[in-house]
Amino acid sequence: MKEAIAIGLMSGSSLDGLDIALVRFQEKEDKYQFQILQAETLPYPEYWTEQLSEAFHKQPEELVQLDKDYGKYLGEQVLAFAKKHNATPEFVASHGHTIFHRPEEHYTLQIGGGQELAKACGFTVVNDFRSEDVSKGGQGAPLVPIGDKLLFGDYEICLNIGGIANVSYDEDGKRIAFDLCIANQALNYLAQMKGLPYDHDGEMARSGEVDITLLKQLNRHPFYELYPPKSLGREFFEANQKELLQGLSVPDLLATFVEHIALQIALGVSHLPKGKILVTGGGARNKFLMERLQARSSHEVVIPDKMSIDYKEALVFAFLGLLRMEGKTNVLASVTGAESDSCSGRIWKPC
Repeated sequence: MKEAIAIGLMSGSSLDGLDIALVRFQEKEDKYQFQILQAETLPYPEYWTEQLSEAFHKQPEELVQLDKDYGKYLGEQVLAFAKKHNATPEFVASHGHTIFHRPEEHYTLQIGGGQELAKACGFTVVNDFRSEDVSKGGQGAPLVPIGDKLLFGDYEICLNIGGIANVSYDEDGKRIAFDLCIANQALNYLAQMKGLPYDHDGEMARSGEVDITLLKQLNRHPFYELYPPKSLGREFFEANQKELLQGLSVPDLLATFVEHIALQIALGVSHLPKGKILVTGGGARNKFLMERLQARSSHEVVIPDKMSIDYKEALVFAFLGLLRMEGKTNVLASVTGAESDSCSGRIWKPC
């Protein structure tokens, strides 16, 4: 590959919307370069916000239909995006939307049917990047670290703060990555108690006070003592944290959870030599959270340009699709704990 044009799709657990990025990749002297040509975040209509939020509780036969319907919806959005920008991508790479993530049970589910997606948009589609790794005994997550390593290697640490905060870095010649804690899943849940989609700039959290008792409860969970590989899903929030977030004002709950996030991130990288942390994802726009992270951490917190903040994951999924199309490793066993690396993802042709 000397040059390729691709579209990457990302839908995170915080339900902020569908990220779509049109990316040009170039390979020069065994190094990949990229340019985000166009990118948009499409807020979900109320119907899809409700469907994706409630999918966790649906019956198996309902999920089968939802998988198909959501795949068609994704394909329609891709087609409209491609027409708008006069783009003809070589392929579309889709993360899908995670409904269940239970690697300890060798099970993970990201809906967004590949065949329906390909048929609706008319382009080749690559999706289902997690299942092969989980079948090999891996966590199936995080998936972004291969992109961190090959596209953002100038930074000692790559941190993404979306619905879940995860981190990636090189150690002893291997890429290490793992989920740190629930992040925007909880912050958005709390903001919605006040009728807001999210806490803009962390202003409501800034107005609150940290409750030490709650902070200790949040930090006490055994997950934080585990060594990587380890990953989180919505199940963790539902089972371990949601019921704790009550009995205080929303600003105090937000302030406490922000402190929890900042602390767990700082602890997660505290053993690493001082360097730069590249922060992307919606959490990078939370000014209060970034202040608390810098206060807790001995590393330099770097906030990149808006395109990188908002679309790094969509970019990296396009990159995962590129590696899959080229037959190269795109999921690292050093990250997931699987028995071997994988060239993962299912390829679908439009019919």
